[in-house]
Amino acid sequence: MTGANRTYDGVEVVAMTDPMLRASDADRERVVSRLREQVGEGRLTLDEFSERSAAAYAARTAGELDALTRDLPADAQSAEVAPIVVPRWLVPLAVALVVLLVLGALSTWAWPATADAMSQMMSQMGRMCG
Repeated sequence: MTGANRTYDGVEVVAMTDPMLRASDADRERVVSRLREQVGEGRLTLDEFSERSAAAYAARTAGELDALTRDLPADAQSAEVAPIVVPRWLVPLAVALVVLLVLGALSTWAWPATADAMSQMMSQMGRMCG
């Protein structure tokens, strides 16, 4: 027995079929459609697609069809790239950096350093030092 995995609403379902069962036209079309998707994903060349689709249309049994897709992922979702792993210490550091940047932007916006304010500050420093 061979298994053909399918995903429905996020649940993987394994369908067991006898490789000696006769293949239907719908079975052949499903295989060719899957092969076409794999060409789009870059896993098969056009020559490989031509060879495999011709073999799919000539296939008489489910086992012959299964052999044409055995080296391919079950579907596009199963071949997704693994997520990037971020070290745990990096998240609080990034949050702190964002908070500091926001506070700095707010302080600049709330208390702009105008030329008048700067001259007042310089005169007060002169009186304190002088």
